[in-house]
Amino acid sequence: MANVRYPLLAREGWVHVVVVLTAAWVVTHFFGWLAAIPAWLIAILVVQFFRDPPRRLPNVVGAVICPADGLVIAVGEGEDPYLKRPAKRLCIFMSPFNVHSNRMPLAGQVKDAWYHPGQFVNAALEKASHANERNAVWLRTDEGHDVVVVQVAGFVARRILCYIKPGDRVELGQRYGFIRFGSRVEVYLPLNVDFRVSLGDKVTGGSDIIAHFKQ
Repeated sequence: MANVRYPLLAREGWVHVVVVLTAAWVVTHFFGWLAAIPAWLIAILVVQFFRDPPRRLPNVVGAVICPADGLVIAVGEGEDPYLKRPAKRLCIFMSPFNVHSNRMPLAGQVKDAWYHPGQFVNAALEKASHANERNAVWLRTDEGHDVVVVQVAGFVARRILCYIKPGDRVELGQRYGFIRFGSRVEVYLPLNVDFRVSLGDKVTGGSDIIAHFKQ
């Protein structure tokens, strides 16, 4: 198994962390520890939000790994709105307490990407899939399977970050994006997969297997 390493603190949060820690120190210095307790609590919350621990990739042929930490809120068959095909669909809700970096579920080439501006309703609601701001990436695997991974903004989230573009080669478990402050990630897979997770499961991005291609 490969150990996927990134900075323990996501680079997207470095500025935020410096600001809140500095503010907490200033309040402590001028007003004392008691008055600074709220500032330190906020600092702790910001640091935990931007944590980005290493993950160990499963070495299983045909496995689809989890693209994000969170709670499985939808799993089953549905229409892929990007490739216009029947597909297996999985949705993961990421609360503000989850790790928010996003990882590729499979290796392959990025064929296309679509960004859609939209609303910021609660990401746990089904309508968030088509109403909210979102960014979709179409990946074709080395075996020729078409997979779409979608980052969806939530009620608190106000920025979707995606670092890959059409033509890029991506590897299994590669960190490719980040969503700030609560969101969801959706995966559209071919019909020839079996899910390895169920509704209500808590999953871990970069290490849990969410599906497996049928042999």
